[in-house]
Amino acid sequence: MKEEDFAVTGMHCASCARLVERKAGALPGVAWAFVNIATEKLRLRYDPQTLCHAHLESALKEAGFGICRVHAEETLATREPAQGGFPRRLSLAAAFSLPLCYIAMVPMLNMAYSLALPFPAALSPMHAPLPYALVQLVLCLPVLFAGSHFYTNGFTSILRRAPNMDALIAVGTSAALLHSLYSLFLLIQGRHHAVEQIYFESAAVIISLILCGKFLENRARQRSSAAIAKLMQLAPTTATVIRGGEEIRVALGEVRTDDLVRIRPGERIPVDGVVVEGGSHVDESMLTGESLPVERRTGDQLIGASLNTTGSMLIRATRVGEHSVLAQIVRLIQEAQGNRPPIARLADVVSGYFVQAVFGIALLAGGLWLLSGAEFAFALRIFTAVLVIACPCALGLATPTALLVGIGRGAELGILIKSGSALEAAAKVDVLALDKTGTITEGKPVVRAVFPASPSEETALLQLACTLENASEHPLADAVLRYADERGLKPGKVDGFSAVAGQGVHGTLNGEACALGNARMMAAYGIDASMLAPLVAQADPGHTLLFAARGETLLGCIAVADSIKKSARTAVADLRAMGLDAVMLTGDRQNAAQSIAKEAGIDNVLAELLPSGKTEEIARLQSFGKRVLMVGDGINDAPALAQADVGMAVGSGTDVAMESADIVLMRADMLAVPAALQLSRATLRNIKQNLFWAFCYNALGIPVAAGVLYALFGGPLLNPMLAALAMALSSVSVVSNALRLRAFKPSVRHSPDSREKHGS
Repeated sequence: MKEEDFAVTGMHCASCARLVERKAGALPGVAWAFVNIATEKLRLRYDPQTLCHAHLESALKEAGFGICRVHAEETLATREPAQGGFPRRLSLAAAFSLPLCYIAMVPMLNMAYSLALPFPAALSPMHAPLPYALVQLVLCLPVLFAGSHFYTNGFTSILRRAPNMDALIAVGTSAALLHSLYSLFLLIQGRHHAVEQIYFESAAVIISLILCGKFLENRARQRSSAAIAKLMQLAPTTATVIRGGEEIRVALGEVRTDDLVRIRPGERIPVDGVVVEGGSHVDESMLTGESLPVERRTGDQLIGASLNTTGSMLIRATRVGEHSVLAQIVRLIQEAQGNRPPIARLADVVSGYFVQAVFGIALLAGGLWLLSGAEFAFALRIFTAVLVIACPCALGLATPTALLVGIGRGAELGILIKSGSALEAAAKVDVLALDKTGTITEGKPVVRAVFPASPSEETALLQLACTLENASEHPLADAVLRYADERGLKPGKVDGFSAVAGQGVHGTLNGEACALGNARMMAAYGIDASMLAPLVAQADPGHTLLFAARGETLLGCIAVADSIKKSARTAVADLRAMGLDAVMLTGDRQNAAQSIAKEAGIDNVLAELLPSGKTEEIARLQSFGKRVLMVGDGINDAPALAQADVGMAVGSGTDVAMESADIVLMRADMLAVPAALQLSRATLRNIKQNLFWAFCYNALGIPVAAGVLYALFGGPLLNPMLAALAMALSSVSVVSNALRLRAFKPSVRHSPDSREKHGS
């Protein structure tokens, strides 16, 4: 099976989108089809051996839609909703609708309110009804031309037995136009009373208002794609590569893996790579959400499209083109924005049958008023108002537009949400399961304390430790070496180095046997480590103790432990304040796990778990009806991330390819976890608001237009022009509400030690 995106033209509302899905989904070899009306794309999963592009194109062409494959190089680019000539059409319609409204309305206003607004006597409806009507017709014709696509698309959809929103507009305004033409015919015959039944201005204003609404809606939809557009604009178009010993400028597409690329101050890094020469501070804020530049030195990874701020660097390209981090980010965002969350299902079903239902209601309302004895003009007004006020677009846009903006905003904050379903599920979790190493902690042990047997032995203790550990590859060795380096100590020469699994290392220094390891290693050397008990009692039970001995002399002990992330305690407190219960799942020792959990503010700890044990614990929580969010590193915790209702991987920018997680955090900062959940809740809340108002608008607007209030309470009737205005504004309001998510800022409390890091 192959999954592919296609750009679709000719869609005008949710009914169109559902028709495209139905036509494409019915083709042989198609597993499923999904249309995102906000991006005007069809995502298709199909068997390429069974379905060819020509068959798909032919099937949709018969339904009135155009389609073209989104090629690989276009997949990374945004496709903004086309304006479809709306600015030009709107200008033409407005230019003729305004004078038409003046001519149609001023005589009535002057008469009703005793006004004296200027009006030419030659067009007076009382004394010159025929010229009055003819001028209105002449002014109406250009407006009809500006909105001609409503008629061609609308009536064509009716003939295909798949009416869409354009059909509602076309039929409603056509009814008003035909009745006006009939009245004009009566005027020609000298029946002057027919001047009261001229509705050319209603048809013109309806078309103008809907064109205005479409124009505003499309502009808002373009703004909803701004996040991806910003990301795409980050990538430079050229790069400076070293070839033949010379620096040459080439197009970005010509850079290959393992090329050496020169990055100067102020330039954007063109490709992913590793620093081989030089160093600098790099601004990765648009990709990771980290506000301050981070230091990058020889051996460090760089993300393409980030900004080099100060120094010059030479990097070796590791990922280029569609394999780069930026390309993967954009692809993840586009896939997520095209995903339909469960909350959208009801709206999809309703919008699929909406237009047919509205036609039925309009005919029923108009017919009932005629049967009740109302005049034909009154029934026509009801019929037109019902057709014009109905808006399936608001229902169709409610979910995809909010997803488009919310997931895009997440990308700007360094939060990659892989699907709409994951976003909805994240907003509903109530239990937080946290991995320890690399999630709550830095994943890099550090020296927490040094306990020399006597104060004069501290330097000798550290010198011995860094010399022995310099030949070791154990993670604890890095901690000791970094600590010694900070104090200006350099490793010496060691002979006969050897590592003993589960105990430590030993060797010969200056002709003397030396060892560094745990109490078992000391016992093997005949050294009683308990003599340091009064000193090491000061160490945390979770610390790993490294005893150092030279010959038979115990020099002291070094306490090493993983360090908690600065933001971990604040993040856990924020998550608990959001109503989540926190539990730490780790394979580490119980003492070490309890120590880290206490420091992070977590009460529930399950330690010494195998990967399968983490999965079983999550399944146990789910069996009690809990919705679990698992936060881990995305690799070792893959089974647990897959088992959880939502898997969240805390990455570092190069981990975006982690398939096991539903949400990927581009920076290894725990504060991004509550930020991601707050964004999910805000987006889901926005979707619910959109759906509520879209349903309420149609549920209340259609009965009012049908004259229900007038029949029951003598309430007001809805003018078709006001109905058109309401319909136009309904879609605009839904999209505008979704755009509020662009201003989303997580309400994360920063602890004093994390405030500087995050630029608060």
